[in-house]
Amino acid sequence: MQATQQGISHLRTHDPVLAQVIDSTLEVPTFTPHTNYYQSLVDSIISQQLSVKAAASIQRRFNALFGDETTIPSPDQILTSNVELLRTAGLSRPKAAYILDLAQKTIDGTVVFDHLESLDNEAIIAELTQVKGVGEWTVHMFLMFCMGRLDILPTGDLGIRNGITKLYSLPATATPDDVKRIAEKHNWRPYQSIASWYVWHSLDNKPSL
Repeated sequence: MQATQQGISHLRTHDPVLAQVIDSTLEVPTFTPHTNYYQSLVDSIISQQLSVKAAASIQRRFNALFGDETTIPSPDQILTSNVELLRTAGLSRPKAAYILDLAQKTIDGTVVFDHLESLDNEAIIAELTQVKGVGEWTVHMFLMFCMGRLDILPTGDLGIRNGITKLYSLPATATPDDVKRIAEKHNWRPYQSIASWYVWHSLDNKPSL
C-alpha cells in the first residue's frame, strides 16, 4: 500500500490530467500479488471475450470435468483429456486447444512458474507468450493483477487507448505509440500500472486477472 501511495503522489505531481482523475476518485487502486500463476492463466484463457458471468459458468463446468467444480485441474489432469471433452464444458475449440497447450508447456518445462518472480517484465512476456492463446495483453494483465507489478503499460488495451483519447483530448483514438508518448511526457514511470488503473477508472472499466 505504501508503494501505491507513493505512486499516486508521483502521478499527481507530474500529470495534471491524472491528478484531476485521482482527486475525483474515492477508490484507491489495489494490486495484490499472489502465486496462483497457472490458475490465473487458465482463467484468463477461459474468460477471453466473455462476460464475467459466462466465464464463471464455463469455469465451474470445466473444473467439474475433473471432479470438483471449485478446484482448477492440474496440468497432468488436463492432459488426460482432449479438445472434444473440454468443449463439453462450453469452451470453444481454440480455447480448449490453448488450455491443453498451457498444460503441456507447463509439464515439459517450456513455462516454469517457480522462477517468474526473478525475471524482468520482458522476460516474463517472452516466456508466457510461448503458450498458444496467451498474447501480450494477457501477460500485461497477469503482471499487473497477479504479480502486482506497478510499472506495466498495456499499450494495446482498448480501454487504455479510449481513456487516453478522452482524457488528453486527442483528435483520434490513441494508438499504442500515443499511449507510450503520453506516459513518457507525463512521467508515469515507475508507476505505469497505477496510471493505467486511473485511466480505466475514468471510463469505469477496470479489468482484472
